[in-house]
Amino acid sequence: MAEAASTSFDDTNNALHVSNSADKSKAGGKLKKSLHARHLNMIAIGGAIGTGLFLASGGTIAGAGPGGALLAYGAIGVMVYFLMQSLGEMATYCPASGAFEVYASRYVSKSFGFAQGWNYWYNWAITVAAELVAAAIVMQYWVPADVVPPWIWSAGFLAFLFILNAFTVRGFGESEFWFAAIKVIAVIAFLILGVLMIFGILGGPSPGFGNWAIGEAPFVNGFWGIMGVFMIAGFSFQGTEMIGIAAGETDEPEKNVPRATRAVFYRILLFYIGAIAVIGFLLPYTEPSLLQSATADTSTAEGLTQAVTTSPFTLVFERAGIAGASAVMNAIILTSILSAGNSGVYVSTRMLYALAKERKAPKLFAKVTKHGVPLAALIATCLVGAACFATSRIGSGTVYVWLVNASGLAGFITWMGIAWSHYKFRRAFRAQGHDLSELPFKAPWYPAGPLIALGMCAVVVVGQSLDIIRSDFSFLQFFSIYLGLFLFLGIWIGHKIVTRSPKVHPQDADLSRHA
Repeated sequence: MAEAASTSFDDTNNALHVSNSADKSKAGGKLKKSLHARHLNMIAIGGAIGTGLFLASGGTIAGAGPGGALLAYGAIGVMVYFLMQSLGEMATYCPASGAFEVYASRYVSKSFGFAQGWNYWYNWAITVAAELVAAAIVMQYWVPADVVPPWIWSAGFLAFLFILNAFTVRGFGESEFWFAAIKVIAVIAFLILGVLMIFGILGGPSPGFGNWAIGEAPFVNGFWGIMGVFMIAGFSFQGTEMIGIAAGETDEPEKNVPRATRAVFYRILLFYIGAIAVIGFLLPYTEPSLLQSATADTSTAEGLTQAVTTSPFTLVFERAGIAGASAVMNAIILTSILSAGNSGVYVSTRMLYALAKERKAPKLFAKVTKHGVPLAALIATCLVGAACFATSRIGSGTVYVWLVNASGLAGFITWMGIAWSHYKFRRAFRAQGHDLSELPFKAPWYPAGPLIALGMCAVVVVGQSLDIIRSDFSFLQFFSIYLGLFLFLGIWIGHKIVTRSPKVHPQDADLSRHA
């Protein structure tokens, strides 16, 4: 009787489990695997090539010289390489729209995953608001604010981004493909024209290596100059991790994710290193415009215009004889802003959806349309983005500034989470008796790769306070720099206190291949 009762109890539990799973699936629905390899490549490239490359690259050369800037970007490139390999291994093994939130929950702890997920969501939700502000400022280059109020442009762009994401994931994929393609074409054109000018084929005599030997070049301001660029170069590559989010809606992830991981890294590195090298050959680090483009106040129409007209891209295009170079660069920058906003809406929506699927957010956000779009999560994300944008229009915009500060280090927190999750994933994989040959894609350099990336990210995070520590210390400034880190730690610790979730031991980690 005891045995029969036990069997009956198990069967009942199984039936309940199946029923609950079915209900959950019905309520949550499924995303569609409609993204292809070309979409995956461009999503990551588009996320990493932003206004920073077009406007701030000159400042890196002014601060560290051409050699110092190349060295700093090369070092960051190594870090990103390790991170992409780590993410590629996990995303190929278990493609999930929650990506690093899912991996952190399974391999580190549920509380760590909870904090990672919400950190990534609010980072990109706030970024969407920042892009709306920037887009309105760019439009003032063509249409003055007294003709069309800036908020109308922002509202229109938000509606546009919502429409791109509201119907199918393919709509996002195609739009982002072409947004990113415009940026890629601009960078390739810059590199080609730059090389022609370096060899004296276009734009006058060849500058040779003259700009690499002027003054303190090629390494300006020594070690601290390189470290200064290293501290900001990492921000330029943020967005490459979007591959992990998009993997959950990509067809044939075992083939496409590793391919995209490798291809995207090398292409982005080529674009950044190539652009820095071209600028270093054509413009001396003492060129006043280099610093002006990087330090101009882009929160105003006048400041953005100054940044664009003194951008090294604009200067090179003008020397190559391209008419209306400033207008062309404004159009490219507007495309970059819309691309970043489009990607931000997509990844934050998918992260909110994933959190809801994991019961870490209201279950309403796990519902999807028949076309596989988590519409409730999309609406909520756009409303939060709109609310954050509204704070920029209230008073002096102090609330908006603090919101932006809260997202300042979120990207590096995500990267550190990826590295640590991969380290724990591989340990769990071996502890549970699996052979590495079972992995569809194996990241090289383990365990050194993720640990080096983790350490380098930590250096960047700590180094953000370098200037205020070396000068007059300001607690308010220190707090504003690390607000995002404090917020992340608060969410992590708070969730752990409330739920008492333990850390995941390697033997107990969930190594199932589906989220």
